[in-house]
Amino acid sequence: MSHGKIREDKTCLNCGHQVEERFCPNCGQENIESRHPFYFLFTHFIEDFTHYDGQFWGTLKNLLIKPGALTCIYLEGKRQKYVPPVKLYIFVSFITFFSFALFPMANVNLDDEKDDKSPSETHFFDKMKSSEVKKIIDSIKTKPILTREDSVSINALSALSDSSKTGGLKKALKMDKKIDTDITYNGYKTRKSYDSAVAKNPSFLDFIQIPVAHKFYELKESGVTKAEILKNLLEKSFHNLPKALFIYLPLFAFFLWIFHNKKKWWYFDHGIFTLHYFSFLLLNILFVFLLVNLTNIVNVGAINTLLYLIITFLILYSIAYFFIAHRRVYHAHGVVSFIIGVLLFTINFFAFTFLIVGLALVSFMMIH
Repeated sequence: MSHGKIREDKTCLNCGHQVEERFCPNCGQENIESRHPFYFLFTHFIEDFTHYDGQFWGTLKNLLIKPGALTCIYLEGKRQKYVPPVKLYIFVSFITFFSFALFPMANVNLDDEKDDKSPSETHFFDKMKSSEVKKIIDSIKTKPILTREDSVSINALSALSDSSKTGGLKKALKMDKKIDTDITYNGYKTRKSYDSAVAKNPSFLDFIQIPVAHKFYELKESGVTKAEILKNLLEKSFHNLPKALFIYLPLFAFFLWIFHNKKKWWYFDHGIFTLHYFSFLLLNILFVFLLVNLTNIVNVGAINTLLYLIITFLILYSIAYFFIAHRRVYHAHGVVSFIIGVLLFTINFFAFTFLIVGLALVSFMMIH
């Protein structure tokens, strides 16, 4: 509720009706003074989004600890007490991605490294002690028969152990090197040879492969390093992620619509469930993101262990949340709800993975 001063004049500035109390009975506009101090812009903005009277905090509480409760309440028609689903999703998206912009997106440092790093600049892979890696290698070697996968694991862990001694992940992956001239795309070293081969043997996937191949050869010829490519890919993917999530909203609701009674549940109902679930996911991602960044600041073993336990719990809770909310909203039998939930989870996993791959391709094409 706004805390603006009520006007002495009881005539509504919007429609001209008489206003007996705070709000006009005809148009609903608040009858407060139209001129305010400058700080009112900021307080009004916060009130509009958080509903200072408790609406926002009640919504947040139900969203986080009562899976499906907000959707049930909204579909029952009780919509005044809580923040509307669309407004909630937009606000949570804004807060989440604004927080991402304020803090580093990844722990892996791809810039030039110095050997005399301070403890605060030590990254995740640097924190792994070589002795711990050797213990894992030794445990694998104790097997009576080593498989091909065991050999690959030993080589990978050995490389990781060596990289922690010599300067980290960057040196292990040679991220400071340019794309080698011997590296090919589909077996072709140059754009000319690739275009010639495509002209002779066209494919229905050429509309995807040709632009990607041309971008690969462009980056190869310009002398871009692997670190620069990865850094740009992460940045572009990050900026495209809100668009991807927004695009996926109706698709998630569509899968819900397929698996439920068309007469009992409208597509609108599934949309409300989707908005609430995605709002929760964004908040959960935000909490995990902040906790991971906190583990990079705090170097106390016991506290870091506690933080990692909380992160693990949040990840597991985000999965369990869907099944609990699904059963609570759709009132299905426990076994039936679980089976449908597993099918929906599997389908959405592959569908979202496909979308992420597409996002990565778009991000790669935007690198320059």
